[in-house]
Amino acid sequence: MRQLSGLDATFLYLEKPEMPMHVGAMHLLELPAGHRGRYVNDLRRRIAARLPAAPVLRRRLWWMPLNLANPAWVDAEPDLSKHIVEIRLPRGSATRGDARSLMEEQVSLLHPVLLDRHRPLWKMHVIEGLPRSAQGRKQVGVYTQLHHAAVDGQAAVALANVLFDLTPEPRELEIRPSRRTRTFRLDMVEMLRGALSHEALQVARMVRDLPATLGTVAGTARSALSAKNLLGQGSGNVELAPDTPMNATVTPARAFAATSVPLAELKALMRAHGATLNDGVLMLCSSALRTYLQQRGALPRKSLVAAVPISLREAGDTRADNQASMSLVSLGTHLADPAKRLAHIRAATGAMKSTMGRMKSILPTDFPSIGVPWLIEAAASLYGKAKVAERLPQVANVVISNVPGPQVPLYLAGARVLSNHPTSIVVHGLALNITVQSFDAAMDLGLMADAAALPDVKDLARAVDAAMEELRALPVPVTVPDDAPQAPSVSRKRPPARAAAPKKRARAG
Repeated sequence: MRQLSGLDATFLYLEKPEMPMHVGAMHLLELPAGHRGRYVNDLRRRIAARLPAAPVLRRRLWWMPLNLANPAWVDAEPDLSKHIVEIRLPRGSATRGDARSLMEEQVSLLHPVLLDRHRPLWKMHVIEGLPRSAQGRKQVGVYTQLHHAAVDGQAAVALANVLFDLTPEPRELEIRPSRRTRTFRLDMVEMLRGALSHEALQVARMVRDLPATLGTVAGTARSALSAKNLLGQGSGNVELAPDTPMNATVTPARAFAATSVPLAELKALMRAHGATLNDGVLMLCSSALRTYLQQRGALPRKSLVAAVPISLREAGDTRADNQASMSLVSLGTHLADPAKRLAHIRAATGAMKSTMGRMKSILPTDFPSIGVPWLIEAAASLYGKAKVAERLPQVANVVISNVPGPQVPLYLAGARVLSNHPTSIVVHGLALNITVQSFDAAMDLGLMADAAALPDVKDLARAVDAAMEELRALPVPVTVPDDAPQAPSVSRKRPPARAAAPKKRARAG
């Protein structure tokens, strides 16, 4: 038995029919030439072979008595016929749209469906009936769902490293058979003993770390409250977010759109402007949101604010849990000049890093949980029913997440992965989530929106493509290196006035 951390369990307590808390991705796959049979069977066989190396796929929830404290993970054997399912599009679907648009429709329909909490919290949907690729090969879609209580973005990438291969032929994994006895049931005494022990450890840890935590908070506050760092030289990171169509109470319906931009080109453009790749992602989203809202007469005078997840995970940590926090970044959408907007974003991210860099070491991902399930579930229900999102000012308008992914071609059960567009969560007050992941030679963007708030989210995806064109046209600043050779200065004597002959002006024509 392993009890969920406070952060992991929070995703369970917040989940409601209108707020599914699973993440995943929309994959477009190209099958090898001459492929025969059903791909869903190929995928089931490959996942079955990799299950021993993927414990996150082999565990389910076990709830505490009366939901008194956080639930625990216990071992469970998944039924792959239930976890990996096939969806066949109606005959003729391949002629009414491209593969991406057809998959977007299916993701919009499938994403609102909650995962079964009596089973391991994951599912894969194989979408058949897509048009063939440019090479004439059969294509299938795979839409994956994995509950956020089990993984964050980095943990999902670690899981993908187990399931995907670098070649069509699967690699051999060194898998040691587990000698642990499979536990499917826990008695009440064992559950209560584990919960109370976990509580005691959490309280002891908090008391032990309190002096160091207070010192870090005090030092960070002094630095952050200085005039230069507070706003990031005009970035306005600490201002409340303006009112937008995204700041609404969400419904159970979803609208999903996807797009991609060249990874190497975006890196080169940001390098030329002295910015980071993450700055480039925020710039694309900022420009797209500005265009989208301006076309609808809904662009606020104040800058939009993005909630940006910050990873707290140490290098090399591949545990399947959540180790992340959230920060705020001003997007500069009130600036019409793209160059000024990019400079604004650079200042905003710089201010955020200077503050969060010290705080990352003390931000908690676990905390005592007795009584917390009742409190969070009640608060989440009340927040939605009372439509608090429309009544109170918001601190952010949109969630923008940039997850580093593999920058090489990948294969899943022998099929080449052509694209990997992330799918994520929208919540009350934040009806739009833009998640970006680098994959192969592209930056794949997944735009998940509440269907009532942004039914035309595909227009926003097209605005991202226009934002990339705007970035390409942005003049690159010319900088002179400090060690560049200087032209020698020549001292000349001014000639006497009588030696200067008057110049005649040339007549026009």
